[in-house]
Amino acid sequence: MAQSAHAETGHESAARPVSRMRARRRDEAHRAATPLELFFDLSFVVAVAQAGQQLVHAVADGRSWHGLSGYLLVFFAIWWAWVNFTWFASAYDNDDVAYRLATLVQIAGVLVLAAGVPRAFQRGDFAVVVLGYVIMRVAQTGQWLRAARGETGAARSAARTYAAGLVVVQAGWVLLLLAPENAWLWGFGPLGIADMTVPAVAERIHPTSWHPHHIGERYGLFTIITLGESVSAATIAVQTALDDQADLGALLPIAASGLIIVFAAYWIYFAVPIHDYVQSNEQAFVWGYGHYVIFGSAAAIGAGIAVAVQQVTHHARISTLAAALSVTIPTALYLVAVWLVHLRPFKNGLARQALLPCGALLVLAVSFAGHWAVFAAGLVAAGSVAVGVMLAARTSRRPDAA
Repeated sequence: MAQSAHAETGHESAARPVSRMRARRRDEAHRAATPLELFFDLSFVVAVAQAGQQLVHAVADGRSWHGLSGYLLVFFAIWWAWVNFTWFASAYDNDDVAYRLATLVQIAGVLVLAAGVPRAFQRGDFAVVVLGYVIMRVAQTGQWLRAARGETGAARSAARTYAAGLVVVQAGWVLLLLAPENAWLWGFGPLGIADMTVPAVAERIHPTSWHPHHIGERYGLFTIITLGESVSAATIAVQTALDDQADLGALLPIAASGLIIVFAAYWIYFAVPIHDYVQSNEQAFVWGYGHYVIFGSAAAIGAGIAVAVQQVTHHARISTLAAALSVTIPTALYLVAVWLVHLRPFKNGLARQALLPCGALLVLAVSFAGHWAVFAAGLVAAGSVAVGVMLAARTSRRPDAA
């Protein structure tokens, strides 16, 4: 049965080379991210950093559309690789030796993917990225086949569907490498949709027993990774500017305001206990897939701050408005995406529902404030948090509050 108890603890399973892979219970108590999952996430820090750095270089050189399109494609590859592992692990992590080795192989694939990010950005060469996926998916397919062997009935069919879907779609990505260069422009979209359709098809056969609290924690951890990359990118940019003896009066408002924006982004995301909402597959698909925009915009905020620093220190060939937009657009997109995907079900009342969309509009409006645009965006982000806290406190004091 897919809802069967997880027979062994992690330590007991790890003592065996191979144990029967059975689904973990969706209502399992005290389910939390494992050290191996945290190690897996660490490998994505490299990939996210590479994507952010390439976006900074492209925008600062005045190639914004090229940088944006490359970032969207590469970040999709990064995000989807993480999603594939995370949802499987939530349902089937038995922590035996075979599982750990397969996960380590997937980590190696992530690092190969990260190494291919500059080629994909600069030359549209996705060969190394696809090679990373092949490595990851050889291990992931083996994991699904192990799950199928440990299951019966519809649960076994679903696991086999996952395995077959991964093989077929990955074969499509490999064949796309052999096609003419411009085939990527037309082939990426359909193959990306096919890739995201595999879980939808398999879950209709039988829903896997992913754990709501565990999934909420895993997505929260990856949000921290993307926001952490923003802090890192901004810090490196300011350090480089200081090494060039840049004007502190111009740098400090950008650095401080960028940090405030990241702090506000953290506060807003973790304002609700999302595991209370994400309970069914219908909710999980919209919520989980919507995080592509949340993660991508969170990481892009740091890239935008780095661009703004380069512009004010005369290292970027773009206008003041373009530099401001490199911060305000991802910030506004993050606010709207978090509200739409993550927070909207928890907000009662027009004021609370309208807060983040209005905040996003204000952030975009201050893009025209010249060199003070990033500073003003930081004030709007901080103000949105402050107003949200006051509205939440007022709502909780009402006798009829939910």
